[in-house]
Amino acid sequence: MVKRYALGIDYGTESGRALLVDVETGDEIATHVLSYANGVLDETLPDGTKLDHDTALQDPNDWIAVLKTTVPAVLKEANVSPEQVIGIGVDFTSCTVLPVDENGTPLCNLPPYKNRPHAWVKLWKHHAAQPEADKITQTIHERGDTILERYGGKMSSEWIVPKIWQVLDEDEEIFDAAARFIEGGDWIVEQLCGQEARSSCQAGYKGMWDKEEGFPTPELLKALHPKLENLVGDKLSPDIKPLGSKAGELTEEAAQWTGLKAGTAVAVGIIDAHSAVPGSGVAEPGKMLMVMGTSTCHMLLSEKKASVPGMCGCVRDGILPGFYGYEAGQPATGDIFAWFMEACVPQSILDEARQKGLNAHKILEERAAKLQPGESGLIALDWWNGNRSVLVDAELSGLIVGMTLTTKPEEIYLALIEATAFGTRKIIEAFAENGIPINELYACGGLAEKNKLMMQVYSDVTGLPIRIAASPQTCALGAAILGAVAAGQANGGYDTPQEAAKNMARFKDEIYQPTAERHKKYTALYNEYIQLHDYFGRGVNDVMKRLRQMRLA
Repeated sequence: MVKRYALGIDYGTESGRALLVDVETGDEIATHVLSYANGVLDETLPDGTKLDHDTALQDPNDWIAVLKTTVPAVLKEANVSPEQVIGIGVDFTSCTVLPVDENGTPLCNLPPYKNRPHAWVKLWKHHAAQPEADKITQTIHERGDTILERYGGKMSSEWIVPKIWQVLDEDEEIFDAAARFIEGGDWIVEQLCGQEARSSCQAGYKGMWDKEEGFPTPELLKALHPKLENLVGDKLSPDIKPLGSKAGELTEEAAQWTGLKAGTAVAVGIIDAHSAVPGSGVAEPGKMLMVMGTSTCHMLLSEKKASVPGMCGCVRDGILPGFYGYEAGQPATGDIFAWFMEACVPQSILDEARQKGLNAHKILEERAAKLQPGESGLIALDWWNGNRSVLVDAELSGLIVGMTLTTKPEEIYLALIEATAFGTRKIIEAFAENGIPINELYACGGLAEKNKLMMQVYSDVTGLPIRIAASPQTCALGAAILGAVAAGQANGGYDTPQEAAKNMARFKDEIYQPTAERHKKYTALYNEYIQLHDYFGRGVNDVMKRLRQMRLA
C-alpha cells in the first residue's frame, strides 16, 4: 500500500518550519526549519528607517522563503514523492496582520511604501496600538454593547481592529492604499491556493467575529472612527471559513515553490497555539492545554459558553468543531527566563556549566530543585511583558519582592518559575469561578519538554496532574492534522479533526503529580501573589504605569 502523508507548515515569531507526517500513524517523518532573514523588526526597517517604541514588524517575503526552502527539504530528506502528500495545513502566529493591494501584494513590497512602517506586517506582539485598544474598550462599554464579553471585558492591542485603527490614525495614506487587511496565516493560505479563505479561528479570536453574531456592526465601527464604518466588507472579508474545511488546492506557482503536486488540498489556516490542541490530542472538555514557549497560551474546550474575565476569546468551533474554544494567556514565560539568563546569571554559574558540559539552565534547575516552597523568601509578579490574562494590561511590568544581600541566583530562578505558575493558577481559577471547571492540565512546547522542575512546580501550584504531548512540534503536527482533514477520507485522510487527532497525536507516558505538602505551601505563597497582583494590577497603586511613562518621556 502506498504511504500517505500530510504536511504541516508552522509559522512562528522568529522562524518557520515544515513537518511531514504519516497520515495513518502520526509518525513524524521529516522536518526543516528556516529562520527569517529579517527576524522581528522592532528598531528599524531593513532600510534603516527608525521605528517607534512597542513596534514589532515582519517581512512577508521571509514567509515565502519558508515555503521555498523547508518544503522541498523535507520531501528530499524523506524521499517522498509529491503525489504521496495529500494535504497541507498552515498554522501562524496571530494576530499578525498586513495591508495588501487588490492583487494581494503586500504594500511594503511596493516602491512608494517601502520606507513606511505601517505598510509592513504588524507582528502579534506589536503593542503600539494600545491607545486605540483602550478607546475601543471605552466606546463599547459606553454604548452598552456586549461584544467584549467574549474577550474578558477588554480589547487587546494585539488584535486586528486596534492595529488597523493605528494605521488610520498615524498614516492615513497607507490605510487608503490597502485594498484589504489580512492575517498572515490567511495570506499564506491565499498564496498557496490562489484564493482568500479567512479562518474562523483568526477572525473569532483576533477579529471580533462571532459565529452567531458576526462582526461588529457598522454603527459601532463608525463610533470608533467614520472611516471605519464599512471596514468589514471594504477591507476585511466577511466570508469566514470553518476550521477543518478545505480552503482550496495548490496552484501551479505554489507547486513550483514547494515541489508539491498542483491540486493538493490546502486547509483553512489556524492560529499556532490553537493548532497545538489537535496536535497534542486534547479533544475533550475540562482539559486545559498550556502551549509553553516564549509566552504561554492556555487553550480549553467546553460545551458551555461563558464570559470569563481576561480570556482572549470564546469562539464556537474556534479550535475544534462542536465546542466553544477558550483562550487565555501569559505574554511572557520563556522570555522571562531568557532575560534572566542574559541579564542576571553570574559568571560562576556559566563557568560551572561549561566545565560540566551542561546548559546554564540545567545548573540553575538542579540547584532550584533542592529548595522548598517559600524557602528563598522571594515572590515575583510575572509581568515582564505585561499581563494578558486576567488583567489584559500591556503596561504592567515585572516585580520581585524579598531580595536580600544573601539572595542566590537559583532562588530568583525558582521565584520566576513560581510566578509563571501562579499566573496560570489565576487563569484556571477565573475559569472555574465562571462555570468552566478544569480537571486536568496538559502541556506542550519547549519549556514543557526541557524543564522538569517547571512542570513539577506547575503541578504543585495548581494541584492538578500534568501530561506532556509526545510531539515536540505540536503546532506543526496540528496543522498537518488539518491538512489530512482537508484531503478527506476519500483521498486517504480523515473527515473530522477529532478522528485525525485520535490517530495522529499522543502523549508521553510520564505524568507530573502534585505533592499535597508542597501544594499547601504553594497555596500560602499564592495568596501573597494575589495580594500583589491586585495591588499593582487593579489600580490601587499605578506605579508601574507611572514609571513606564517616565521611561517613555
